Amino acid sequence: MMKEKHGYIRSIDVAEALGVTKPSVTYTTKRLRENGYITMNKDGLITLTDLGMEVASRTWNRHKLLTEFFMRLGVDEKTAREDACKVEHDLSEKTFEAICRHADLEKQKYPDGKE
Repeated sequence: MMKEKHGYIRSIDVAEALGVTKPSVTYTTKRLRENGYITMNKDGLITLTDLGMEVASRTWNRHKLLTEFFMRLGVDEKTAREDACKVEHDLSEKTFEAICRHADLEKQKYPDGKE
């Protein structure tokens, strides 16, 4: 989202967007680099690797579907988005699939046919 909005991603922008400290982002970006999810150039600009983009796309898809599900339950959009952020990473695939089935969102789960 940041790349689309600004054309680049910097640690300071991530910290501000998430409401965390820059040292927290520095620690996390180090781990993400070590695990092959991102690269950083000499100017500190962050780029997702193919693996990182795959994980990010899957997480973003979960976020959108969970937000929609919460809104269908009657939760206002702002709260639904905030709550989706809280659970999208920790929710098991089994529970996520059950939510999709229950809310008739299964067809939207992986629109490109990939899991």
